[in-house]
Amino acid sequence: MALMRWLPWRWVVRRAARSQGFMDPLAVMARLRRFGQPSEVAEPIELLRAGMIFHARGLINTRVIQHNLDWIWPYWIEQQFDPHSPAFLPRAFSITHVNLTHRNWTAVGRPDCAALPIIDPRGLVTPLIDGGSVDAWVRGADGEWLIPSRLPAVDQRLDRGDDDLSVTTTAETGGLQLVSRAQVVAAGDGHRLECRYTATAAAGGRLALALRPYNPEGISFIQRLDQAPGESPAAAWQWRVFDEQHVMQPARFDFDTRPERIDTSDYESGDVAQQLAGEPADGGDGGVIPARLDCDTGLLTAAAQFDLAPGESRSVTLSVPLPEPADPVAPASWAEALAPAAQLDVPDADYQALYDTALRTLLLHSVEDIYPGPYTYKRFWFRDAAFIIHGLFNAGLLERGRRSLARFPGRQTRATGYFHSQEGEWDSNGQALWIIARHHALTGEWPPGADRDEWLRVIRRGVQWVARKRLPADSDRPEAGLLPAGFSAEHLGPNDYYYWDDQWAHGGLRAVAERLRADGEPALADWVDDEAADLAASLERAYAADGERLGRPVMPASPRRRMDAGAIGSIAAGFPLQTLAADDARLLGTVGYLLDAHRVNGGFFQEMIHSGVNAYLTLHLAQVLLRAGDADGLALMDAVARLASPTGQWPEAIHTRTDGGCMGDGQHVWAAAEWVSMMRNAFVREEGDGLVLGAGVQPRWLAARTGFGFGPTPTAFGSVRVRFEPTPEGHRVDWRIDGPGPAWIRLAVPGQPPIDRAGDCRSLEMPEAPA
Repeated sequence: MALMRWLPWRWVVRRAARSQGFMDPLAVMARLRRFGQPSEVAEPIELLRAGMIFHARGLINTRVIQHNLDWIWPYWIEQQFDPHSPAFLPRAFSITHVNLTHRNWTAVGRPDCAALPIIDPRGLVTPLIDGGSVDAWVRGADGEWLIPSRLPAVDQRLDRGDDDLSVTTTAETGGLQLVSRAQVVAAGDGHRLECRYTATAAAGGRLALALRPYNPEGISFIQRLDQAPGESPAAAWQWRVFDEQHVMQPARFDFDTRPERIDTSDYESGDVAQQLAGEPADGGDGGVIPARLDCDTGLLTAAAQFDLAPGESRSVTLSVPLPEPADPVAPASWAEALAPAAQLDVPDADYQALYDTALRTLLLHSVEDIYPGPYTYKRFWFRDAAFIIHGLFNAGLLERGRRSLARFPGRQTRATGYFHSQEGEWDSNGQALWIIARHHALTGEWPPGADRDEWLRVIRRGVQWVARKRLPADSDRPEAGLLPAGFSAEHLGPNDYYYWDDQWAHGGLRAVAERLRADGEPALADWVDDEAADLAASLERAYAADGERLGRPVMPASPRRRMDAGAIGSIAAGFPLQTLAADDARLLGTVGYLLDAHRVNGGFFQEMIHSGVNAYLTLHLAQVLLRAGDADGLALMDAVARLASPTGQWPEAIHTRTDGGCMGDGQHVWAAAEWVSMMRNAFVREEGDGLVLGAGVQPRWLAARTGFGFGPTPTAFGSVRVRFEPTPEGHRVDWRIDGPGPAWIRLAVPGQPPIDRAGDCRSLEMPEAPA
């Protein structure tokens, strides 16, 4: 190892590159680093690894797709490669071809199942993460085709039954109809994905269920297919699919009906779709079906076909056994999992459906850990977890949040106290401390997973990390006393001294200090308070310098930045941390700038990396505005509702022309959590030692002249329910608090004069405001 350090590797790399006519890679990297502030971690290795995997698939897509456009491809490819589509992207010098226009999918599952099959906007089903997919087509006897991915529109909906969560996709054209329904069902001690396909052809034809070597992000290799009669009474025919990930444990696809015809193809022969109109490769119906097919390229395709009588519907069910988590959870039905959840009851079908769907999204993604998405983001971040657990708590789903918090001590480095999910992200300690304190505020207890003394050690180590990590405060540098430059919330820009990091650290310190004092630890609380006050002083100095430098009261992304879209991170002090007053001029000045300069299609357009309208960041702006009594927050809520997909989901960022996802996971759980928190705060919000009621109530709900409400939701003052009932003069507002209650209560309905009451008040009359 010593020899490796002494060898002149930099000279070797530089010489080798130049000898082949390449640019010096070390010089290029040095240039790139100059665009950000010096940082001990240029970019988290976890994100580099994920990005490499993502673009490795993009390279494969580049090699495969554009040379095989006679294949049937998923919807995003059909659109992105169609020169007549608003989603069209020229290929030119693009190194990788990735999904940038329709990153939309919806997970199905159960509240006790960790596997998350996804369905794309045209019904393409990907049963296993990062695996191949199953598509369905109908071919009429007259040669007409129904191919959902090539249709301009289909009907897709999320069905939420008493013990069911399913996605139904209906496609129709020229006398052909296909209805597909995908759901996860309990099967003995495990679970399976069950897809039921119902097809109708007016003149007769065939339903084809097709095995596809791709998914909503691109190519996913299928190396081998074994097929034979099913191994159980429930499976009349079976495919066993081998890919690079499942060589030892192939995916199994069980048909409940034996196909009338099966066609298969390797890459050299082209897409199996090109064979379906002619004679099958085995010589005809009833011929010999090969038991095994291999494709060295990994682009094997197959289609099982089922005859359709003229004008008659036929249904075929395909099921796929799903992997179980290493640490199984107790079986639970949807009714059981949703029983403790706060109920939203409003005369607004869109808001109601989005809330009910968001609850299920949170439950699906908190089975074995907290995940911000079912596919691209199926891994843990403290940042996303803090917001998602916050949403779970606001919905009354405390146990789900507690389960994740119990893992926090094991994710903290004992030597330094760093809460580590991604290296070099300095917001994580503040977020971890804040959500731990939030749990204590709502329950009066530290989370499970460790005893009280261990939690106190966890907190002490976390605070010490912040104290040690901060830059020296006794300098004239604008970032003096703040956390070092880091990558943190990557959509804010290159490495910098982000206020986002410092605001989270400050908010986390303040929150745990308050809980330590409530828990009988005054000395420890005083020490944490002192650290919080010192960090606050550094922030105030930096804010003041920004005001002088920029000539107005605003908070840029960092003390070294002009105002740009990255300033969205600096409003964390308003929501969710509430470390700045609701009417703070710098906070509201920042929100005003962001809405004036970066509002597109009614929502916040994040120019950096996301390059799309962001639902959860738009809701952050709405929270700050409504906290300040600005009714423009209601318009932002409506904009986010309009941006939801037909199945009630939001991708991380939304394309301004296609309304499809253009960045991140196609079903972003952080966005779902923010919708839950938005609905909760619309009815009840904690503010210091009081409660604010009705601050996000839409005027149309009042105009509907029917009762509506929310709850029960946990607060620091007890569990709260709020209900609005119409009266001849206006509305009566009732609330029930199961707990000690706040010091004061304010009814702050937009468009109505605010009404203040003592904390023991439980009802009041709200007359109609003058028109």
